[in-house]
Amino acid sequence: MIQLNSIILYCDDVGLSTKFYEKIIGSKPVQKFDGFSLFQLKDSFMLGLQCKHHIDPKPQQSFGGFELCLGNEDMKKKEVDSIYKEWKKMNILIALEPAWLDFGYTFVALDPDGHRIRICATDTTNIPEM
Repeated sequence: MIQLNSIILYCDDVGLSTKFYEKIIGSKPVQKFDGFSLFQLKDSFMLGLQCKHHIDPKPQQSFGGFELCLGNEDMKKKEVDSIYKEWKKMNILIALEPAWLDFGYTFVALDPDGHRIRICATDTTNIPEM
């Protein structure tokens, strides 16, 4: 069975993006090469940062949107607020201030390349089981 094991973000400046993700993840990359950094997130799931100028095939100029969602059902509002305050102190650009939405309490930040990062205390109590 195929299993999702990583996500690769194309970056303009991998060094800048690596420093950014070191700050928000709180760890160094497990591997680093010229134009590429690899972070261990959870178990065997990895986050790669790839220089968009040195990849084949060349990426499209514009493509569908996505976001990295960080959080879990155990995360509480106060944890979301704490991360938000910490990121504001680091001058991380915020696209959505903390707010209650249908799925929980959340905010959205942007990395140096504009990739969206959502921090969320997910509330699944009102979602019907499938």
